Amino acid sequence: MAQAIAQKKPVRNWLLAYVYLAPALLFILVIFVYPVIDLLWRSLTRTTAGATHWSGLAAYRDALTDPVFWQALSNNLRLFLAVPILVALSLIVAAIIFDRVKGWRLYRTIVFIPYVLAIPVVGIVFSYVLQLHGVFNVLLGSAGLGQLAADWLGKSRTAIWALMFVVIWKELGFGVVLFLARMSSISEDLFDAAKLDGANWFQQLWYVTIPQLATVIEFYAIIELITMLSWVFAYVLVMTKGGPGTSTWVMEYFIYQKAFPYNQMQIASAAAILILAFASVLMFLQARLRRQVEELNG
Repeated sequence: MAQAIAQKKPVRNWLLAYVYLAPALLFILVIFVYPVIDLLWRSLTRTTAGATHWSGLAAYRDALTDPVFWQALSNNLRLFLAVPILVALSLIVAAIIFDRVKGWRLYRTIVFIPYVLAIPVVGIVFSYVLQLHGVFNVLLGSAGLGQLAADWLGKSRTAIWALMFVVIWKELGFGVVLFLARMSSISEDLFDAAKLDGANWFQQLWYVTIPQLATVIEFYAIIELITMLSWVFAYVLVMTKGGPGTSTWVMEYFIYQKAFPYNQMQIASAAAILILAFASVLMFLQARLRRQVEELNG
């Protein structure tokens, strides 16, 4: 009798655990899983005259043979270059502020303010700043560097890099505050030991601070990779509208254009599934790399 009760108890606990998890699981299914399934279905079918017809992989073929698709993906990959720049700048700025330089509280606030600004506001402001007769070119002229002045957003050669500059300017504050929060929990004994060993500022940063921030740096890098892949649409829409030509199209903008102005929802759905697959591969590789590093260090 006692044995039967003991066997029923784990089963009851297992069922109870799923009862508690049910609301969260339902939320995930409705908010995340269902839209992906619906998107996949839309990419494989075509609706004409109110009737739905199976079209297979035709939309994927159309997307992959569209040169603008590859232009958009190429621009997203170019924006990935902003991630190591953001990590490096955030580390250096955070380390300087962490040293409690005079006015460090003010500097911390100034650095973080851009991050809380709305992207449309930032985009509109920099659209004027970076135009041919904008503030940036005026400053270059005042510094005797007028020969470097250019229509930064109006030329295909420079538009995507100008866009990257704006994204870096806005996202920097998040990294600085994130790293400062972790630095505040690092034991002072580590820095004191490094100073006794004769380590200078850069050596303390490299051998003490960065190893202690490893997991936070990884988190920040992943967040920024996701940002460069799927959160730059607003910058493009406000600042360049994809121009000049298609030089600043990104995947989000490609999906938006196909879905609405061009009314090609099937191709837009296929492109969305492709970018989801690409992001999933990146996350899988990151998780695999992290596991290998942990095994080597373990």
